[in-house]
Amino acid sequence: MGDPGLAKLQFAPFNSALDVGFWHELTQKKLNEYRLDEAPKDIKGYYYNGDSAGLPTRLTLEFSAFDMSASTPAHCCPAMGTLHNTNTLEAFKTADKKLLLEQSANEIWEAIKSGAALENPMLLNKFLLLTFAIQALEHAYDDLCRAEGVTALPYFLFKYDDDTVLVSLLKHYSDFFQGQRTKITVGVYDPCNLAQYPGWPLRNFLVLAAHRWSGSFQSVEVLCFRDRTMQGARDVTHSIIFEVKLPEMAFSPDCPKAVGWEKNQKGGMGPRMVNLSGCMDPKRLAESSVDLNLKLMCWRLVPTLDLDKVVSVKCLLLGAGTLGCNVARTLMGWGVRHVTFVDNAKISYSNPVRQPLYEFEDCLGGGKPKALAAAERLQKIFPGVNARGFNMSIPMPGHPVNFSDVTMEQARRDVEQLEQLIDNHDVIFLLMDTRESRWLPTVIAASKRKLVINAALGFDTFVVMRHGLKKPKQQGAGDLCPSHLVAPADLGSSLFANIPGYKLGCYFCNDVVAPGDSTRDRTLDQQCTVSRPGLAVIAGALAVELMVSVLQHPEGGYAIASSSDDRMNEPPTSLGLVPHQIRGFLSRFDNVLPVSLAFDKCTACSPKIWDMSDEETV
Repeated sequence: MGDPGLAKLQFAPFNSALDVGFWHELTQKKLNEYRLDEAPKDIKGYYYNGDSAGLPTRLTLEFSAFDMSASTPAHCCPAMGTLHNTNTLEAFKTADKKLLLEQSANEIWEAIKSGAALENPMLLNKFLLLTFAIQALEHAYDDLCRAEGVTALPYFLFKYDDDTVLVSLLKHYSDFFQGQRTKITVGVYDPCNLAQYPGWPLRNFLVLAAHRWSGSFQSVEVLCFRDRTMQGARDVTHSIIFEVKLPEMAFSPDCPKAVGWEKNQKGGMGPRMVNLSGCMDPKRLAESSVDLNLKLMCWRLVPTLDLDKVVSVKCLLLGAGTLGCNVARTLMGWGVRHVTFVDNAKISYSNPVRQPLYEFEDCLGGGKPKALAAAERLQKIFPGVNARGFNMSIPMPGHPVNFSDVTMEQARRDVEQLEQLIDNHDVIFLLMDTRESRWLPTVIAASKRKLVINAALGFDTFVVMRHGLKKPKQQGAGDLCPSHLVAPADLGSSLFANIPGYKLGCYFCNDVVAPGDSTRDRTLDQQCTVSRPGLAVIAGALAVELMVSVLQHPEGGYAIASSSDDRMNEPPTSLGLVPHQIRGFLSRFDNVLPVSLAFDKCTACSPKIWDMSDEETV
């Protein structure tokens, strides 16, 4: 160091070793905790002095790097660092790397000047991460580590003679080397395996030694302590020892120039890219990616969005046709993990072009059952979804059942199965072709107080609505529900303003006759649902969005219904209005939000009907 007769000391730089678990944890932190926050974050890594020959000097970061209180692996030295995670690739590229390095170097320099590095030598081994992600010595060292309650120390003092080796902490150097005026001996926990060169941790320590001890000692003897286990035997013979002359140099209060950025794979000073897709479970990778768009909503656009309510909801889709397929795809887009289909039809050649869960091969051989094929396709699209299909019929008014024992027994089983399915799900979607097929599910769902979302199509019109959610069984007719009515004076000019969820009507509340066979004596174009091709996509998407808005309201299905008059008012949820009905007119490209009261003599949801369904089998 300045003397031409002395060899120039060189150091082996660290190679960062970032575990897959670290990147996964960083991803979760970014999505769920940091979001748009670019403030520096404290992280922790470690290095090891027992690697086999030929391995690079590694600074390792694992999944526990973000837990500053987590224990360091046995016989490893901790290294404290700072994570700078940028929000954009442009910010990553334009980050002032020199400034970041100087700031970190200045922290080390202040620790050296103040003497804090003597009290806590780990301050000498700081790192930055910029992302877009001797037998007697062995025993003495082990005893010192145990006394400090750690498994490894980055730096230590020691002195030895022919018979004994003594070790101590850096902060005790005055007492430990009392009387010595020429040379002191220090040990460095060295992660390097090179036979002639020490590892990077020695660099900052020598600056500390020159700053604190050059006036007292002429040189420092350095032991690069390397400790590995080979074939079951502990070996420290590959440790190296050498002497470094301490120059007398005037230290300015300003931090000296710093180096330390790790080179990339090309040997240049640039970023490194890590592709983890090849070493991660594809299913877990898909699950994380599916949730990405939803979690990004919470960063800035809708920070109060409660995704757990949506993801955890169990949805029963009665009907796996054009509406059912589009509703299912939109549910998956919202991250819903539990979807069940019910349908009794088979896939025909006309279906795949309008029903996106089916393809041409599903039509061959008479066609696959729609419900089973739809569930299978959902799992192929996203393996993380719990999709099931039930090929069954729903008994309908106006469609008499053959009174043979076999037919009656099958009808009973279908009703029991339907009742059980409705009981096991949170939201029921009515997506069938005929009006009468919706009657029995409406009755059962009303009696079980389930949220029902109904969607029906005309040629260029549609209706999407939520059924009124009846009061819990334990509440009387005069009791208040979670959503309470305002005083009559506050109702405003509209007769249908501020109607709570338990007073809203169902799909059948405006009927003047009981539902019957709507396909009897009808031509083919009247029997089939003939509608403009884009209508089902629109109605299916609105049905799911209505469900999500209801779930986001603090009162859920009991939420007061929004109407067209509320479009200019403050929305009740972070996602906007919570209407009772959405009636669309594609010919005018227009929607209206009507509200209708429950009819006390409704054939599906009136008190007499659901009281009877509570007491008897439907």
